[in-house]
Amino acid sequence: MTLQRVYLVAGELSGDILGAGLMRELKAHHPNVEFRGIGGPRMQAEGMESRFPLETLAVMGLVEVLKHLPELIRVRRTLKAEALAWQPDIMLGIDAPDFNLGLERQLRKAGITTAHYVSPSVWAWRQGRVKGIAKSVDGMLTLLPFEAAFYRDHRVPVAFVGHPLADEMPLENDRIATRQALEMSLDSQVLALLPGSRANEIRFLGDTFLAAANQLCQRHPALQVVIPAATADRHQEISALLANYPLLAERTRLLDGQAREAMVASDVVLLASGTAALEAMLCHRTMLVAYKMAPMTHWLAKRMVKTQWVSLPNLIAQETLVPELIQDAASPEAIAEQLSAMLADETSRHALEARFAEMHATLQRNASRRAAEAVSLLVAGQPLESVDGH
Repeated sequence: MTLQRVYLVAGELSGDILGAGLMRELKAHHPNVEFRGIGGPRMQAEGMESRFPLETLAVMGLVEVLKHLPELIRVRRTLKAEALAWQPDIMLGIDAPDFNLGLERQLRKAGITTAHYVSPSVWAWRQGRVKGIAKSVDGMLTLLPFEAAFYRDHRVPVAFVGHPLADEMPLENDRIATRQALEMSLDSQVLALLPGSRANEIRFLGDTFLAAANQLCQRHPALQVVIPAATADRHQEISALLANYPLLAERTRLLDGQAREAMVASDVVLLASGTAALEAMLCHRTMLVAYKMAPMTHWLAKRMVKTQWVSLPNLIAQETLVPELIQDAASPEAIAEQLSAMLADETSRHALEARFAEMHATLQRNASRRAAEAVSLLVAGQPLESVDGH
């Protein structure tokens, strides 16, 4: 079946990247396909006729959403009317679930095939949302295998397409060459320290991480530390905190960005939970995940989150491969103790690096191509099982 019209709605930069890859693959098999909806510069370069700027949907936080709600309602109403008038073969929401799932449900009720690319964290909290998702989409495209298993359990058609980061990052990396590029010693052990990219994360984790690394430097006199600062503001904040730890400051390279290089160069990584943990896994590096948040946020999270783990490597493996120290457990002493044990156990580190390389390979599936296959199957009215072998 030939695709002629695809309606895509992306909500942020990561969605624009996913959308552009999907569009490229769809055009390879359907040269005359047209695209409309919302996309950023990458999607527009692939032929998207974008009705609103990409940033329109990138609203974070309850207060901000409420402030922009009238505009968001107007945008959704406009997109719905245009999609119904254009009659695409399929409408695909890319992330932005709070906006897209509602639009998908409205269009599906009107008889248009719909799908959603990138699962919301429904497996972790507010699992009852899966009932609404089942009414909104003909198919869910997930980046991670445990997400697909959740949807299968709830009888929602799903395809695990793989993770674009896994496609982007090589299955082999060179620790020595990376250290040379960063002008670091080849003989000493290296700790990569990633306290987070947001100001709040530095506020809650910065001192804890640096205090732990300082203790580690006392235990391991030859240890080198590398800290990639996500932004200029984070660089300034970390520099100010480092001034309180003269020993650590002597041993530390503070980088502008280059998080992947820092992780590849390291023997062990200390990081905040989030996408960084997935990247560390894809760099095949032993890690410790530690996280702190405001006490009220932690109190709520403990009651709402339904998963045994918070870090993606553990969730993907469905077992504890990575130690997780959360809130009060994330003391400098506890972190230093765990990291010291990791640095001392070379055999376990190498075994975990090999396991992470295997997990990387399972995620490296050419996500854009598989997503395009899933879209074509949905439009043809065929089941999604053949996309991921289930």
